[in-house]
Amino acid sequence: MPASTDRPATATAPTVPAYRSDLDGLRGIAIALVACFHVWFGRVSGGVDVFLTLSGYFFIGSLLRHTIHSQSVSFGLAETINPWPRFQRLLKRLLPALYTVLIGVVILTVLVIAQTRWLNIGRETFASALYYQNYYLAKNSQDYLAASSANSPLQHLWSMSMQGQFFVGALIVLLAIAGLIKVAGRRYEMLTRAGVIRGVFAVVVAAVAVASFVWAQHRLHVDQPFNYYDTRSRLWEPLVGGLLAIWMPRWPIADRIRSAVTVAALVLIATCGWWIDGVAEYPGALAWVPVGATLLVIWAGQASDRPAPAANRMLASRPAVWLGGLSYSLYLIHWPLLIFYLTWRGTQHANVLEGAGILAVSLGLAWLMKRYVEDPLRGGGRSSMAHIRWPAHPRITYAAILTVMLVAMSAGTAGAIRAWDRHMATVTVDTANLDPALYPGARALLENAPVPALDPQPTPLAVADDLPQTGPDGFMSDFAATEPAIGVYGDPHGTRTLALAGGSHAEMWIGALDAIGKANGFKVLTYLKMGCPLTSDENPTKLEGTPYPECRTWILNVMADLERTRPDAVFTNSTRPDPSGAADHVPQGYIGIFDELTGAGIPVVGIRDDPWPHNDRGPINTPECLAAGGTARSCGTVRTSALHPVDPATDYAARNPLFHRLDLSDGLCTADFCPAVVGNIIVYKDYHHLSATYVRSLTRELSRQLSAALPWTGPEIH
Repeated sequence: MPASTDRPATATAPTVPAYRSDLDGLRGIAIALVACFHVWFGRVSGGVDVFLTLSGYFFIGSLLRHTIHSQSVSFGLAETINPWPRFQRLLKRLLPALYTVLIGVVILTVLVIAQTRWLNIGRETFASALYYQNYYLAKNSQDYLAASSANSPLQHLWSMSMQGQFFVGALIVLLAIAGLIKVAGRRYEMLTRAGVIRGVFAVVVAAVAVASFVWAQHRLHVDQPFNYYDTRSRLWEPLVGGLLAIWMPRWPIADRIRSAVTVAALVLIATCGWWIDGVAEYPGALAWVPVGATLLVIWAGQASDRPAPAANRMLASRPAVWLGGLSYSLYLIHWPLLIFYLTWRGTQHANVLEGAGILAVSLGLAWLMKRYVEDPLRGGGRSSMAHIRWPAHPRITYAAILTVMLVAMSAGTAGAIRAWDRHMATVTVDTANLDPALYPGARALLENAPVPALDPQPTPLAVADDLPQTGPDGFMSDFAATEPAIGVYGDPHGTRTLALAGGSHAEMWIGALDAIGKANGFKVLTYLKMGCPLTSDENPTKLEGTPYPECRTWILNVMADLERTRPDAVFTNSTRPDPSGAADHVPQGYIGIFDELTGAGIPVVGIRDDPWPHNDRGPINTPECLAAGGTARSCGTVRTSALHPVDPATDYAARNPLFHRLDLSDGLCTADFCPAVVGNIIVYKDYHHLSATYVRSLTRELSRQLSAALPWTGPEIH
């Protein structure tokens, strides 16, 4: 993000480098790329990497000059290591505009966005205000992909959090080094020399930068969604900018060559968003393209006894510098404005005219933000409201009043979010014992049960928490786990055992299987792991396509345990949406598992996956769609777009007598449509998982089909 510290006030005038207006212009180009790529192209431009590199160049350069200057006799140890002056300037520079935007986002969230998303946006507001938004997003695996109405209006603030963490970390570490040099310099005078100090800084900064880059490259192929947001993986970008501030090569090169270098670097910065998939590749080796290009611009335009090269003078032009001055506010504003507009319009993308309008409004708001919020509270520039006659009190100023207002509104916003959190806790209704006459659920489709006119349960606000019991019980292994956490359900003392194994789409059925097991005296053992269906694929991936080696290890351990304990049958998924076309299919990796288990003499019950809700605009988050005013129809799915007319596992079942297929699609869909609400029960708790309440309404049909496949599971439940 474009927030970066200006030149320090601590160093004496001769040590402060000449002001680089061309780098302000580079900020302007970078923010233009970021905004345009977000609004129109749905790609990562590399502009954020430019900002990070510039921030490191200025900030570490500032700390270096402070350390060199602090070795003078006039500086005491406390003054040398005191972080407060710089930290105070950071707070003044970063927080006023950020908190103003956060307040605006919360207000617009209440006005524009469905209530189902309020809680998550509230949590992201706290994460952004406290500078850990990048790790909040990393933990929740939110890819930074093309903007759509489903994106968070605060998603872009990951880079602010990362940069804030860098500022604080660099401040603490490098000031500590300055203090050590100050103390050691009293005995070893040579340590106080500028060249030695530069060398110490260079070694420390380079070592951390190398470690960060190696970590980023390693994690690129392990967990890229997390890696993208991880400060540890991003640190090398500002640090290499800092290395250039520590040591700037001053080779005698002709101005025309330096100008050509700047032009080539600008071309790389402007185009890399097209030929590099930044979401998939940054902050790995390919991030060197925007980062290295930024270093070249800084180097080519360095102060010398000659005028700056022509290309750098172009960067220092008034329009570019003006845009660079707005870069911080524009970065903060453009993304939430885009997301709120897309949500209000109910569309996934902005067209050319809409995008131009969003950018124009963003520019106007950014100018207002800089003039009335940033500049007055930074102390940089005269406020346009300075002519107002304030009461004759030395502490009552525009900046003071604005600060009080921001703090008060932030506190009010925080209170509102906490109140909403408490309200959400009271919204959840116990749906475990709904009256089947009032809430027939799947029985409305399967048995033509009457459906009285009632609001659906769980409510759209509560259904997201309508989870299978295995999760709260601790029997759903997380992404990092490689050993199964085995749960026991049904009748714990039953002589027969049904093993439920796979990912979250197998887990969905535990509510019904638990009831069937209790009623018919068999045990249900669970082998469950997030995002890990049973597959023989040697290189499984997560839903977003990133490698998932932990899944492979977990499956091998589960299969070994199943073949050792030999349950009476294994219950797992048999189909999945087909990535190469409409409807569903049986992945080849599933067949490999079916062959292995049945080859060992263990029967397999394969249940057809549910239809994943979507329409021509993309996936549907059912609770959000309903909360926004949608209906069972408008939030539903055309059956043929999600399910083949015949269960794709039929042919395999015909070839393998130990494989038994179950298909409950008729309990989820009519002959041609899959509604979002059936029998007064909301079908889905998110984009593609069935709500636990709806699964319970399918218990009778699951019992019927299961008893037909495996007679020992008992008679059909009535």
